[in-house]
Amino acid sequence: MTDLILVLDAGTTSTRAMLFTPEGALKGVAQQELTQHYPQPGWVEHDAGEIWDKTLACAREVVSAAGGASRVAAIGITNQRETVVAWDKATGQPLHHALVWQDRRTAEFCAALRDAGQEPVVQAATGLLLDPYFSGTKMRWLIDHVPAVAEAAAAGRLALGTVEAWLTWKLSGGAHVTDASNASRTLLLPLAGASWDEGLCDLLGVPRGALPEVVDNAGRFAATTPDLFGGAIPIAGLVGDQQSATIGQGCLSPGETKATYGTGAFVLANMGGEVPRSGHRLLGTVLCQIGGQRSYALEGSVFVAGSLVKWLRDSLGIIASAPETEELARSVPDSGGVTIVPALSGLGAPHWQPDARAVITGMSFSTSRAHLARAALEAMAMQTADLAAAFAADGAAWTSLRIDGGMSANDWMAQDLADVLRVPVERPHFVETTALGAAMLAAVGVGLHSSLGDAAAAMRGEIQRFLPGAEPGAARRSGWDAALRAAMP
Repeated sequence: MTDLILVLDAGTTSTRAMLFTPEGALKGVAQQELTQHYPQPGWVEHDAGEIWDKTLACAREVVSAAGGASRVAAIGITNQRETVVAWDKATGQPLHHALVWQDRRTAEFCAALRDAGQEPVVQAATGLLLDPYFSGTKMRWLIDHVPAVAEAAAAGRLALGTVEAWLTWKLSGGAHVTDASNASRTLLLPLAGASWDEGLCDLLGVPRGALPEVVDNAGRFAATTPDLFGGAIPIAGLVGDQQSATIGQGCLSPGETKATYGTGAFVLANMGGEVPRSGHRLLGTVLCQIGGQRSYALEGSVFVAGSLVKWLRDSLGIIASAPETEELARSVPDSGGVTIVPALSGLGAPHWQPDARAVITGMSFSTSRAHLARAALEAMAMQTADLAAAFAADGAAWTSLRIDGGMSANDWMAQDLADVLRVPVERPHFVETTALGAAMLAAVGVGLHSSLGDAAAAMRGEIQRFLPGAEPGAARRSGWDAALRAAMP
């Protein structure tokens, strides 16, 4: 029976292959870590060849265990969105390390564009701000600073794309496509436009001929070359990771909102078919496009969430494992006055301060590792509260929040979010909704489900709710605001 859905989830710290049934049951998973390269402070790179090799190895492992390609009806791909790969169309080989979404090397270029008065123009068209986070300025940097990329561009051989485009090219043997959700993160796609804008490409200095075709999120886009898995498999779902998690959470109606706590934290509110406009430095983005029809989302992006816990573990040695933070947080009545602002790679929404730096305030000789662990978890709710205020000011106040991602498994943090935000917090039994959303799209793409609504109804599973309890005191808010001011440049 050909009924399984293979999801390739190419994240920031690892890449995975997961097999789902049309009912949402997980039938197989393989995962490998990705090497993080830090050539200079603020620079973050991945080896695109490693992403491909490890993704393929994971996919082959789960497909083989399931009985071969004949068991797999479709492939869905979801990815770390703004990471940019440059490769040669003739050879299919990367021309440089991929520049990761966390990379800040284009800050000066963004500042120059802002100083030239371009940000209002770009924001009105794309819903985005001029920040190194987004893909387009990374593409320009590669052309300006890597001779092999410039040579390929001059010869018409340059291919640029985000990670789902790179994987699709490699899987299919040359299909150069990107989905609308990923394309909307480049600074090159107008939210109301079907494809790339020549004026935006000229502004950023990105050759349109190097960019992929913009396609839907669900449909038969390409197929794998038969040699990879012993048979061709349709590639039928493509989606950026945060949009995928929103779909996986079933946020398919206007007003429904999710927050994913992974390496960073990303909040998306479904805004329906109207192009969203923010007056409070949130982002407008494409949520989903099917049959050429788009739905949109308002987004707030926090750069550091789970990576703060990883830093406490790997760099400071304060904890031995991420789950230990919950036990430590429960072991003390409060953070002992300690506040952490985790601006380890600048501050995202709603502040957008790429030069902000992390601060830890309020420490004394009585400060323990439990206080630091609790302060790290408290920072998640405080960053989310700042976003909630911005969403409310833009007319998208939350009535509940659906959470997912690795950090959301922490019950203490989930309850703290409910207490701080004063809304119910919902967590699915299966928290890896990024992969689930891609599975839903691929299932729709090959007709296993007739619509996303049907896919969500069949595949979402059980939900746990956390209701607001005791409201934190005003001292916590004032401590956060003071620490936030100290983090600003």
